[in-house]
Amino acid sequence: MGGVSEQAVALTVFGIEVPDAGPVFLAALTVHIPAGVVAVVAGTVAALAPKRRGRHPRAGVVFAVAVAVIVVTAAVMAAVRWRENWHLLAVATLTAVLVAVGWRARRRRGRRWRLWHGVAMSGAFIALLTGFYIDNGPQLPVWDRLPPLAFWFLPTAVGAPVTWWALVRNRALPRRRAHPRRPPGAREARPAQTPEAGRDVGQVS
Repeated sequence: MGGVSEQAVALTVFGIEVPDAGPVFLAALTVHIPAGVVAVVAGTVAALAPKRRGRHPRAGVVFAVAVAVIVVTAAVMAAVRWRENWHLLAVATLTAVLVAVGWRARRRRGRRWRLWHGVAMSGAFIALLTGFYIDNGPQLPVWDRLPPLAFWFLPTAVGAPVTWWALVRNRALPRRRAHPRRPPGAREARPAQTPEAGRDVGQVS
């Protein structure tokens, strides 16, 4: 957690120190952590499941609900420790906005809705992981050796190519129409003249 060294540590969870910021903060964190785990699992299931009725939309609903819980609990924790956690609330809010965009695209099914849905939901998942690493990266093995900017940009650097591959795989990207090329020196074929057109030409002459 940001600024843990400046406050007493209440407890340690899997090697991550949790600050002693009062019962309200700890209560929100107690809900925030399971919601984050559920969101990661549901997002992974939705990403790997076939894009049809069944597992994919069900996992998407769970992901959206978990993100909503994350935003609410992040707001509570930011209210208690604004200086240390305001940026996490911003990331959580961005995640929720992207989920809303993806959800709306799927509901409306407008032009290129698969593209909008895929980009928004993938962006929400990337933002979710970004928030986790920003908050906990300095205390994680291997990650603690990276510069702080890596916590902000590394999830996107990894997630963007994966998102592109998923969009191509699910045919969500608009396709360009291939125009046949004429070989060099070939003449453009003229339309065949109908007998009626020939008679008309003879009458005119």
